[in-house]
Amino acid sequence: MIHHILGPKFEEFQTFLRSKMVDDQIKRRGIKHAGVLTAMGSVKRHLFAPEDLRTRAYEDYPLPISSGQTMSQPYIVALMMELLGIKAGAKVLEIGTGSGYQAACLSELGCETYSVEIFPGLSKSAGLTLERLGYPAINLKTGDGRAGWPERAPYDGIITACAAISAPRELLNQLKPGARLVIPIGPEEAQTLKVFERTAEGFKETGTTRVRFVPMLAAYGDAGREK
Repeated sequence: MIHHILGPKFEEFQTFLRSKMVDDQIKRRGIKHAGVLTAMGSVKRHLFAPEDLRTRAYEDYPLPISSGQTMSQPYIVALMMELLGIKAGAKVLEIGTGSGYQAACLSELGCETYSVEIFPGLSKSAGLTLERLGYPAINLKTGDGRAGWPERAPYDGIITACAAISAPRELLNQLKPGARLVIPIGPEEAQTLKVFERTAEGFKETGTTRVRFVPMLAAYGDAGREK
């Protein structure tokens, strides 16, 4: 209940911490996309975190949420959005709604955002948080993210908080020409964040940085969420 006790002073301090997060964790690591930096500086990450962890929301690591899942590390959220290579107005699919934080960042980036979450409780909680904070236009769905959201396809970009041994064909097929899928690929102990871009000749694959994601439910097969 710390934020209720401190009120405006707590929120003012969180604004300072958010700005420091952008400078120290994101800009310093090479993120240059102006829209991404603005989005990361705008979304109140602490309001997506569990109440007892809100004082740690802007620190440089993931945070645990319900259903044994996590909020991704701020830098990873920013990096994945930058790797999408999208502009305001883009139609983006997110796999793994979680707390709703990344969906809010995508919305602040100016995206028409669709998000799929396998845990009904998480999806409902994220929806309530997003609506309360002024993001009612984000489209949420409960289901297996490997199937994507074909009824709303095609997308200008797909971003996933789930790791897989290989890029799911269903997600690749839902990309527009020139669009990208950003996804961690590999077994739990040796994963790489990769970009798959749809071209006229097929899919161009690019590896970026090492990451680590934990396994998820069997419904995701070989998928996992960031540790």
